[in-house]
Amino acid sequence: MDSKSILPKPDDISSSCIGKKGNSSRLLIVIIVPVVGTVIIFGFLYSCWLNRKMRKIRTEGSKSDSTPSAFGEDSQSMDSTMDSLLFDLKTLRAATNNFSDANKIGEGGFGAVYKGLLSSGLEIAIKRLSRNSGQGTEEFKNEIALLAKLQHRNLVRLLGFCLEAKEKILVYEFVPNKSLDYFLFDTDKQSQLDWPTRHKIIVGIARGLLYLHEESRLKIIHRDLKASNILLDSKLNPKISDFGMARIFFMEQSQANTTRIVGTYGYMSPEYAMHGQFSVKSDVFSFGVLLLEILSGKKNSCFNNSECSQDLLSYVKYMLHDPKVVLLFYCSIV
Repeated sequence: MDSKSILPKPDDISSSCIGKKGNSSRLLIVIIVPVVGTVIIFGFLYSCWLNRKMRKIRTEGSKSDSTPSAFGEDSQSMDSTMDSLLFDLKTLRAATNNFSDANKIGEGGFGAVYKGLLSSGLEIAIKRLSRNSGQGTEEFKNEIALLAKLQHRNLVRLLGFCLEAKEKILVYEFVPNKSLDYFLFDTDKQSQLDWPTRHKIIVGIARGLLYLHEESRLKIIHRDLKASNILLDSKLNPKISDFGMARIFFMEQSQANTTRIVGTYGYMSPEYAMHGQFSVKSDVFSFGVLLLEILSGKKNSCFNNSECSQDLLSYVKYMLHDPKVVLLFYCSIV
């Protein structure tokens, strides 16, 4: 047999090699493409999951950072601040002669206020909340948190607090002349409030309110601005007090809603009293009512002394239609 006929031809070898290479390439494609596709799909799904998780973390972080806080600090700093304001109940009992009636200087819906004298000689005012008062622990802590960071000459200064033996006690600077209503609605004491003094009181309240709304580190709505919550110092300078019902706002926040209406009727704005909507305007409305009381020396809730049939706002609105009354009123205050 011829050797040439036994050996494969070069063309046959070439085609055989090409066939084997083609089969190998197809096999690699069949194996690699699904694997790569699976990796890409899982990588895409993981990327989506990771992005979603990161967005959630950033959102929660931004909410945490933007939530208004009375302290504007972390919990550790807040605890440190609270500890520095803590008074011992034994100390307060000694300062007030065991909360004797002789040291009582006032009483409101939330409890009694006592004058106290510390061993250092510092005079203090102690607000002792009654156990069945409407101000619970939440409002109590709210007032502490707010006043601890607020510093203005027209706001009463908080010195400390006590939470011991089921007592809830706030300790303030002592303001000797009690509250504005003590002078304003007493026919014998009204004479001490001449026009320059009333003007000074009005301006001081306005400055304190402006600080709460615009100039402090926090934006605060008082929600219970009235004559009994304006304290007067030895020179009859006003100091806004009682922040148990106050609310903190975001700086860009304009209003909020609540289903729990708190405050004093007669001083409440209509949208707050009827719908629970409160804002800076709510405090301004209360300030307007207080302004009319300071100018007239009459209570808004009982303007007509005989029957209390007409409130001060309705009376003023009615009288403003008489030009003679408007002219007389203008001449009296100029």
